[in-house]
Amino acid sequence: MSSRADHIPPETADPGAVTQVLEALQAAVTGERVSVRNIVAKLGERSFAPLLLLPAMILVSPISSIPGMPTFGALVIFLVTIQMLVGRRHLWLPGFLARRTIDSRRLNQAISWLRRPAGWIDRHVHRRFSYLSLRPFSHVALLTCLAVTLVMPLMEFVPALATVAATAITLFAIGLLTFDGVFIIAGYAFIGLGLALASLFV
Repeated sequence: MSSRADHIPPETADPGAVTQVLEALQAAVTGERVSVRNIVAKLGERSFAPLLLLPAMILVSPISSIPGMPTFGALVIFLVTIQMLVGRRHLWLPGFLARRTIDSRRLNQAISWLRRPAGWIDRHVHRRFSYLSLRPFSHVALLTCLAVTLVMPLMEFVPALATVAATAITLFAIGLLTFDGVFIIAGYAFIGLGLALASLFV
């Protein structure tokens, strides 16, 4: 019998949903490197909100300091977001992306770093302003995430800005996953913070 970490049910409102995503990622870590294909298999190809959340969370962790990681994460988020917007039932990733691997040691470090904030989030999510996580408002959040991914590669040179952008997407994904509109509102607030920071570099 498989464990709960082997598959995350689509768009669940489970209050432990964020920790479940981390547990699924942990279950995917075998050997010296783990492939994107294996991570998707553990999360479930129909679990779009967790698949949006995971790369954003990783980009908030110290693993984002790896050169090229913000661009790689942005590409994954872009593809997941597009497919959420068009209503696909199963996630599709191009072969070169599905075959991409991540060092297991670094991934374990990221998981350990993320456990505490994930636990805090799980204790504080509730069904509040749930309409913001449903159409058409959910599409506004997804389009915002899409816009952020288009500029994230440029943020590799400004780590603080990339972290703010990844945090905003993380908050949107948490809100969509748990039907908690407060986190979606927080996502918009971080977008505003990101724009304010970006203006300092223009």
